[in-house]
Amino acid sequence: MGWLWAIIVGFVLGLIAKAIIPGKQHSPLWLTTIFGMLGAIVGNAIARGFGVEETPGIDWSRHIFQLIAAIVIVGLGDMAYMATLGKRKQQRA
Repeated sequence: MGWLWAIIVGFVLGLIAKAIIPGKQHSPLWLTTIFGMLGAIVGNAIARGFGVEETPGIDWSRHIFQLIAAIVIVGLGDMAYMATLGKRKQQRA
């Protein structure tokens, strides 16, 4: 069940990050989900570094760290995607 939650959270974080970033992102949905999962992992690590541990109820501060990390990773990941695979797809078309 842990992997299912990781995929769901990564999917949601990736979509929110894509919606926040201005302009169009060209990375596919599966890659955005992976970027969101990485954002959740990095955000949790950063939150722990700032002393935010698991608390009863909703951990809003931890979720903010996850979202910020997902935004950065989706943005950088999309740039890397366009620099490698995206240009090849545009040249074929």
